[in-house]
Amino acid sequence: MGIAITLKEYLREAGVDYELVKHAPTLDSIQTAIITHVSGKKLAKAVMLEDTDGRYLLAIIPANKYIDLEKLNRQFNIELELAAEHELSDVFDDCEPGAIPAIGEAYGVAVMLDESLTECSDIYFEGGDHMHLVHLNRQDFSRLMAPAIHARFTMP
Repeated sequence: MGIAITLKEYLREAGVDYELVKHAPTLDSIQTAIITHVSGKKLAKAVMLEDTDGRYLLAIIPANKYIDLEKLNRQFNIELELAAEHELSDVFDDCEPGAIPAIGEAYGVAVMLDESLTECSDIYFEGGDHMHLVHLNRQDFSRLMAPAIHARFTMP
């Protein structure tokens, strides 16, 4: 498959150059980091959250960390929980299950970015399947993440 069409068009329209990194199929982001020799700190993982009104929010975190939902909910005085996996295919209809790109704006989904990712010189994330990563430099990733809510809400 390569890169999802929606993501590819979004990056093209934004004028962002990227590198596509092909790898053997993997089941999760830590396995992807290991097989591609990319630090878990630089591999952005997208986690879909849902509020009590059924609205989605895409949390972008480093692959080597977990979301601290209690901290996040307390910090923003909201009630978010993990979205059900079967709901994601409606939003990310050109992506394989579990291979959500970290660019929620391309799919009309609001984004919350863990600030630790802004400290990386470059970023990698799923391209829409389990065999390709998209590699961006820090400047382009930061520009794409400008509309996102920036906070610290992860734990080791």
